[in-house]
Order: sequence, then structure tokens, then C-alpha cells
Amino acid sequence: MPNIEIAGTDLYYERRGAGEPMLLIQGLGGNSLHWGEGFLGGLEDSFELIVFDNRGAGRSGALEGDLTIADLAQDALGLLDALEIERAHVVGISMGGMVAQEIVLAAPERVLTLTLGCTFPGGPEAKMTDMEVVGMLAEAVLSGDDERTLRVGYEVMIAAEYGEQEGAYELYSELAGQYRAPIPVLMAQLAAIMGHDTSERLGAVTVPTLVVHGTEDRLMEAENGELIARLIPGARLELLEGSGHMFFWEQPERSAQLVREHATSAAEA
Repeated sequence: MPNIEIAGTDLYYERRGAGEPMLLIQGLGGNSLHWGEGFLGGLEDSFELIVFDNRGAGRSGALEGDLTIADLAQDALGLLDALEIERAHVVGISMGGMVAQEIVLAAPERVLTLTLGCTFPGGPEAKMTDMEVVGMLAEAVLSGDDERTLRVGYEVMIAAEYGEQEGAYELYSELAGQYRAPIPVLMAQLAAIMGHDTSERLGAVTVPTLVVHGTEDRLMEAENGELIARLIPGARLELLEGSGHMFFWEQPERSAQLVREHATSAAEA
């Protein structure tokens, strides 16, 4: 699969499916594999999907220097430019949802519809991750024990009920263990997240917006999704009962249906 030079780095990307273009943006430490075939498979019959790895992550080029969410948004817009895509549906989850917010604010004319999943807007009303959860993740990552890091990440990212299903951890660990983001990249992405604040600007968004959040999200609690839906005029909020941070992984068919219907209905309108 190809890499393309964008703003001084090589971004890995894939195109699949047919229809109007849909750009999907992953979160902290994530890469294009982490969407899961169940979710992507529910979209590719209706849209041409563009999935990619953020700079420093997955199969993209190394990260050099500091990083901001706005930088990542410019990377994504640069990718659309390089692929000669004028407008696209934009889907972002977690950190990728923050990137999607910056995209629609910087270039609203490029966005057909917006879907924001398990993310937050920053600002004084946002609910940051509980420090106990942050401590668990930090200790696991800094331990250097890969299996411990996977286990703790699984516990935090995945809702307990889904996590107990047979084979669920094995599938998670198989993909999470590939192309793992280096600690410096994780730290740079975390710093970018801490600096993210679109809370006073989201009122200017006029693009049709869907906000999706799992009710059992421990990493980014659901009240953040509720806040975004209040800040963006006309935004629609969907809370997925019993799902954790990776709602699109736990409920791929339902998640794909929500995104597909949102993008299709907006296009028809």
C-alpha cells in the first residue's frame, strides 16, 4: 500500500470501497488497522474510504519535533489535496475526533458531513480522564512490559461486558500489537490533546454533525460527547449503551449503520 509525502513526512494510506469519499481519522497511538474489518466492511459498499496513519504512528514516517492537533488536521487536509479529493465525509474518533474538529473549523467547505466519536472539545466544561485511569496506563507503558500494556489498555478501552467475550482479547491484542506507536510519539500526541480547545469555536460549525459515544467509556467519559452535541448547532447525539471507548470495535455493525445513515441522509438533503 502507498505512502505519500505530506508536509515533510510520509503518510501511509489506503483507499477502499466505492462512492463519495469518507476520511477516517484514528486516535492516540492508533493506526489504520484499528478500525476493524467489521466497521470498515459496513461502510465500504456505500463510500470510498480513505484510512491513514497519523505522522509518527503505524506505517507513516517518523515524528520529528512537537505536535499539535491543528498540525494533524493540516496533514489530513494535505492528504485530501494530494489525492485530489475536494470534499469528503469526515469521521474522527478520540484524538482523531479532535483533529476532525480542527478540520471543519479550518476548512468547512471541504467537509460534507462530520462524525465525532468518543472525543471531547477541551475547555472548562470538558471532563478529563480520571487520574486513576491515567496512572494505570502510564505505569503500564513505562514498565516496558508489552503484555501488561496490552492488558491494561484492553481494560480501559473496552467495556467489561464485551471484554469478557471469548476471543475478544485475542483479537484486540493481535491488532494492537502491530505497528505500536513509540513512547515519544504517544507523549507528543498526549501533549497535543492537552492543548486542544475548540469549545468556544464549535458554535460556528454548520456542517451536519453526528456525535457518538459509548456510555461505559472510561477514557473519555460520555458527558464529553453530550457537551460537543450542545456546542455544535443541530448536532445529533447517539449514546451506545454498554460500549466503551472503542464503540466502533464493540458494536461495529451499529456504529457503521449510524455513520452510513448520517452521511447518506445529509447527502440526500
